Amino acid sequence: MLQPILRSLHVYPLKSVQGDAPAEADVQPWGLAGDRRWMLVDGEGRQVTQRPQPRLALVRARPQAGGAIALTAPGQEPLTVSVPDPVRTVPVEVWQDKVEAVPADEAAQAWFRSYLDTEVTLVHLDDPAVRRPIDPEFARPGETVSFADGFPLLLTTVSSLDALNSLIAQGDHADEGPLPMNRFRPNAVVEGTAPWAEDDWSRIAIGDVAFRVAKPCARCVVTTTDQDTGARGKEPLRTLARHRNHDAALLFGQNLVPERPGTVRVGDTVRILE
Repeated sequence: MLQPILRSLHVYPLKSVQGDAPAEADVQPWGLAGDRRWMLVDGEGRQVTQRPQPRLALVRARPQAGGAIALTAPGQEPLTVSVPDPVRTVPVEVWQDKVEAVPADEAAQAWFRSYLDTEVTLVHLDDPAVRRPIDPEFARPGETVSFADGFPLLLTTVSSLDALNSLIAQGDHADEGPLPMNRFRPNAVVEGTAPWAEDDWSRIAIGDVAFRVAKPCARCVVTTTDQDTGARGKEPLRTLARHRNHDAALLFGQNLVPERPGTVRVGDTVRILE
């Protein structure tokens, strides 16, 4: 019998840019500590991601003490951005959710406007415990989420990526594969399962921390974006549309909600509870 383990962890301090791969991470009710607490918004206050701005794939945000982030990007001087004092919030929108957030200092705004050559604002989620509830269709009362797309954590499996890459190799755009896992921007990567086994999970434990499996993750154009170059192709969406299409949602990975806080570590055993 296969014994699943946690192969890697991934924290993205700033939504839609490169993050960090720690050996362990604290699990908070709204996600891994420090994950997606920062976000870019446009002049209307709406989220800015790799969907319209694939060059964000080339930006890296490394977590620093106290929630600060260290930014690097091609052609830009490195910049460390401190957590702003929550003396003023502004309304922002992430996937139709209205959220109050705190603007970063002007140096951070100038850095991103220079890099993207457009009007954007960097904001920080000061209080994830209250700011943004999870979709009530999939949540229990009081459950919240950071600036992640919809749920506290995203889990993927190595075997399912291998199976997907095998399907890509048989398709019209085989030259685009095999794809690396970073196309899918997971928080937790599990190895030692059968392909697509995660489709049947409803509760799991990673180490001592239990999670509810809320729903499969519907994928978007970001998965077609090379995270090293920003270039776009057709895969994996072309293959997912043929083989993992459920009511027009192209599925890869599972969204998780923690049942309690704790710490997870690379190498932890993954147990299927239900």
